[in-house]
Amino acid sequence: MKKIDLSKIDTEQRNINSMDIDQKSTSEILTIINNEDGKIAEAIKSELPTITTVVDLIFPRFQQNGRVIYIGAGTSGRIGVLDASEMPPTYGVSDQLIIGIMAGGDYAIRNAVEGAEDDETQAVADLKAINLGPLDTVIGIAASGRTPYVLAGLEYAKTVGALAVGMCMTKNSEMSAVADQTIAVVTGPEVVTGSTRMKAGTATKLVCNMISTTLMIKWGKVYQNLMVDLKASNEKLKVRTARIIKEITGADDEKINAALVEANYSCKHAIVMIFCNVNYEESITLLATANNSIAAVLKNQ
Repeated sequence: MKKIDLSKIDTEQRNINSMDIDQKSTSEILTIINNEDGKIAEAIKSELPTITTVVDLIFPRFQQNGRVIYIGAGTSGRIGVLDASEMPPTYGVSDQLIIGIMAGGDYAIRNAVEGAEDDETQAVADLKAINLGPLDTVIGIAASGRTPYVLAGLEYAKTVGALAVGMCMTKNSEMSAVADQTIAVVTGPEVVTGSTRMKAGTATKLVCNMISTTLMIKWGKVYQNLMVDLKASNEKLKVRTARIIKEITGADDEKINAALVEANYSCKHAIVMIFCNVNYEESITLLATANNSIAAVLKNQ
């Protein structure tokens, strides 16, 4: 096995601002952590051009039913799974559109699976199991930029013509030599050396949020800054849906409730029904001819 040189990985270095953190008071410890966390957004800002490129490469694939697959191990894998799992209730998309795959399988979401991150063969098997194809995008997440499971997944993605995107928290990583595009957010040494569940994990969560949210906005899942494709699967979401419709249309509660019932609680269709004074079937047609965009529907009226 190739020897790992931790001296070349930014997240494995010691942080000069926390060298004596074990001798600090509670307030001082929290202040050090907070100060370090404050650096994350600036680190991401420097990678915005690359993140922009990645989204613009993914979106045309999305429009042709391509999927986004996050793969990772440990904290990185869990964050990918989290982002993927939040897409269906938030934006009403299939749970097969954005997928999270974790080294060690679903069991590893809650439990450490020793050696899973080094299993290159399993990465390929996991991607084959979902029939990875050329329209798909694999986003391999590894704070160190060298996790064998992730690198093997990216290499396999390229063999089937899928877009291979790397996300790491260190510069000049092994990942950059494998991926088509690499988002390298240099978050620097952790407050507790090597504990990448901290700054690196936070940065990973932020970038995943940015990518998935931007894709959803571009896909017409947001009108103005409101979620109009959420699934009203519980009472809280039903209330939120009605509130969104009132915010956009100004209609009274009776009209909103009637539209929601007819539209099977589809927020987007209810909005079009009220705005355009049409029934549910007609709202389906209007949205279909406007690339599922409320703004485009209203512009055509």
